[in-house]
Amino acid sequence: MCCCRLVGNCQVGQFRLNKMGGGGEGSKGDKSSLNVLSQARMILWMTRGMTTLLLWICVVQLLTVGEIWGPRLLKTWPSCYSSSKQSESIHSSSSTFLESKVYLPPKRYYKNNGYLMVSCNGGLNQMRGAICDMVAVARYLNVTLIVPELDKSSFWADPSDFEDIFDVDHFIRSLRDEVRILKELPPNIKRRVELGRIRSLAPISWSDISYYHNQILPLIQRFKVVHLNRTDARLANNGLPLEIQKLRCRVNFSGLKFTPQIEELGKKVVNILRKKGPFLVLHLRYEMDMLAFSGCTQGCNSEEVEELTRMRYAYTWWKEKEINSDFKRKEGLCPMTPEETALVLRALSIDRNIQIYIAAGEIYGGERRMASLASEFPNLVRKETLLDPLELGFFQNHSSQMAALDYLVSLESDIFVPTYDGNMARVVEGHRRYLGFKKTIRLDRKVLIDLIDRYSEGSLNWEEFSNTVKEVHADRMGRPARRVMISDRPKEEEYFYANPYECLDS
Repeated sequence: MCCCRLVGNCQVGQFRLNKMGGGGEGSKGDKSSLNVLSQARMILWMTRGMTTLLLWICVVQLLTVGEIWGPRLLKTWPSCYSSSKQSESIHSSSSTFLESKVYLPPKRYYKNNGYLMVSCNGGLNQMRGAICDMVAVARYLNVTLIVPELDKSSFWADPSDFEDIFDVDHFIRSLRDEVRILKELPPNIKRRVELGRIRSLAPISWSDISYYHNQILPLIQRFKVVHLNRTDARLANNGLPLEIQKLRCRVNFSGLKFTPQIEELGKKVVNILRKKGPFLVLHLRYEMDMLAFSGCTQGCNSEEVEELTRMRYAYTWWKEKEINSDFKRKEGLCPMTPEETALVLRALSIDRNIQIYIAAGEIYGGERRMASLASEFPNLVRKETLLDPLELGFFQNHSSQMAALDYLVSLESDIFVPTYDGNMARVVEGHRRYLGFKKTIRLDRKVLIDLIDRYSEGSLNWEEFSNTVKEVHADRMGRPARRVMISDRPKEEEYFYANPYECLDS
């Protein structure tokens, strides 16, 4: 506006000069008039120069402001020329931008002691717990963690990388106020690794945090980078500082999100189930690898027993070879069979019409072994029966991604029942506690096998059997409880991720 005012003043000045010039012709040799005319012309040219300069300053300022705010202001301003779809798209992207800005925690700055590489081993949920442990270790040691490498050489031979299962960018950003996480080593450190200037080792199982401070940190400081090549159960369940326990929970319940593709498909399965009413998730751990590993062959024919035995001997890292199946079963160390499971669910008075989602791989023995369960509970479903084959096509031959789908559905179920206390059973149980102590029935297999055998032999009638099963499990429904600790036998005590009571509001 000031620029326009200056231009206007120039025009007025020029008009006045014209008038002055007209009067000068009628006066002879009037030097004072010539001086006035000369001064006026000088003022005019100076004014024009100043006006031009100010106009250029205005233009430059407008361009600068436009670069900063223009795209946001102009693109989001309602216009009769922009379609509604464009406006919606812009609003959506703008909302996402603002959300990421609002919820992004501030970075934690610390003196970096070096770099920690980790290779996880086992199935999805064993690796999940290990990732949480290694984030806590990296935070405590003030080192930079490289995004963990997932197991590709185990029985399942799943080629998935971290970013194929978990949202890697969310993982890095959401924890940046605790620890620095990189997708790969910096070039100078990578060269050290390529030259073999790295220490690789398996940490001692069930170690407390002082082990990592006294044994691992000096190695990191010496070699700049250390590779931990096994991570299963390498951090103690108990006896750790509260802030370490809470960080393990934060990584598990907040930092580790599945990829959007897995999350969306999981939501779709849950929505399909919810439309038909409540549902129970049965983690029926009765796949071929589980039976071969455990040596449990209850209900298997002679050919199946031979097949499972051959498989157990084929995998050299499965240490136990000669296994007494009957003894293990009576000790409650075997996964429950589909037939035993049907009997127990019926004894617990589970509604026979409830939807039962089978969270498992291929059941060993197929329909023959599932017949009793299907007869008692006819609404058995699996992800393969709920989804189009094309939707699951991407996940085929990726056992960890399939397990991730089952994990999501298990979290949302009205009741969760695992038939064996493996890693998925325990991690899901702990996550359901965190979500508000959702009903999880932890089967006491040793007691149940004794009751089932007595019922089968006729020493217990149905009413006695059912009442006893209910009594035994009255306090095994996922309610608040302290974690069971066995200081001298950590392998036998309650797993931290099954009952992380330090992080729960009871």
